[in-house]
Amino acid sequence: MASAHGSSSGSILLQNSGSEEDLQALIDQKKRKRKISNRESAKRSRMRKQKHLDDLTAQVNQLRKDNSQISTYLSLTTQQYFAMETENSVLRTQMMELNNRLQSLYEILFCLNDTNTISSSLL
Repeated sequence: MASAHGSSSGSILLQNSGSEEDLQALIDQKKRKRKISNRESAKRSRMRKQKHLDDLTAQVNQLRKDNSQISTYLSLTTQQYFAMETENSVLRTQMMELNNRLQSLYEILFCLNDTNTISSSLL
């Protein structure tokens, strides 16, 4: 009976040993799955980060292009402004000259009218 008891005890130890190996194998399998899952998650995170970086790079390029166009437009507008300012200055000078001429003509007419009035009163 002792030998039967001993062999049944050995059988239980083998079963426990097998059960522990199965448990260890299950733990190892879960660790492998977690590692794989973590790697995939990290890969997705890197891909999102790269996409965000690419989007920001594209945005920087678009903003630089827009800035260049705005600078060109501003330069042209500034040139047009200075051309208009110069033309306006010339027109102001011409207007002053014409006003002076008109004033002189009014003075001449006034003098002629006075002379005619004096002549007519003498007759």
